Amino acid sequence: MKDNKLLNMLLQNHGEYISGEEISRRLGISRTAVWKQINKLRLEGYEFEAVSRKGYRLVHTPDKLEFTAVIEAMKTNSFGRRLKLIDVTTSTQEEMRLLAEQGAPSGSLIIAEEQTSGRGRQGRKWLSPPGKGIWMSLLLRPELPLTCAPQLTLLCAVAVCRAIRAVTGVDAGIKWPNDLLVQGRKVCGILIESVGEDELIRYCIAGIGIDVNLEPEDYPQELLAIATSLKMESGQDCNRAVLIGAVMNELEKLYELYVEQGFGPICHLWEALSITMGKEITVKTARGDIQGIAEGLDPSGALTLISKDGQRINIYSGEVQLGG
Repeated sequence: MKDNKLLNMLLQNHGEYISGEEISRRLGISRTAVWKQINKLRLEGYEFEAVSRKGYRLVHTPDKLEFTAVIEAMKTNSFGRRLKLIDVTTSTQEEMRLLAEQGAPSGSLIIAEEQTSGRGRQGRKWLSPPGKGIWMSLLLRPELPLTCAPQLTLLCAVAVCRAIRAVTGVDAGIKWPNDLLVQGRKVCGILIESVGEDELIRYCIAGIGIDVNLEPEDYPQELLAIATSLKMESGQDCNRAVLIGAVMNELEKLYELYVEQGFGPICHLWEALSITMGKEITVKTARGDIQGIAEGLDPSGALTLISKDGQRINIYSGEVQLGG
């Protein structure tokens, strides 16, 4: 509990320096122990200024999600209503998989302040620092064949893209199938993992990672050229609870539309938000690179590409790069 006492002391003197000697005396711990606890708080998203002979000054406290604020931001009937907020987890996907196997209902939502082993598409690690992004997984139990799972991936991309545009004004676009980019840099990744039985979807988990209030210094140097955040693009902080509510509202509305009318309306919405359509692209697949012009989506959700020799090719999986 000593780190809580230290935090309370710093919060009570927010903006003022407290010497390491004073902290050490009041908490009855060594100066080395003070330094270790300050570093632990830094890992939790607190930011300090440390000045020789002055001590430590708290300059930023992490924006922690509040259960009530998230629930109040939703206008849904079921999506997100069964909500679990956690501070730290390896992966919200793994947390939700355990709940799904225990019979959690469709629409259940897990949100973590931090992921230590967040996962993106194709097994990539997803940077998930505390208090600055939206790291969440939504459980769906659609009565659909497994072949429809790619359509749900595209539906999620449309919902998140619409929510981001509405809440922040940031001009995000979709790169097939479900990466959201702003001026060529990735701001959101979506991972759909499906579990089937007798060729039907038993359940699927939509993992959504949005870089909301990250600063350039939060990224490793090698990611700065390819990743961005909503704050970096808009120049202002974004209320994460409001954005979560907007995402859930869009997801439920589009999911109901999909159940009632099929993939057609979702396809049109996806194409309207896509930065891939009509562009020359290279798709890296297990069988090698395929180049051509992205024409649109076929009824299954596959990307239709017109190759340089005029062939129409459907791409079901692969990594898209803009340009030939």
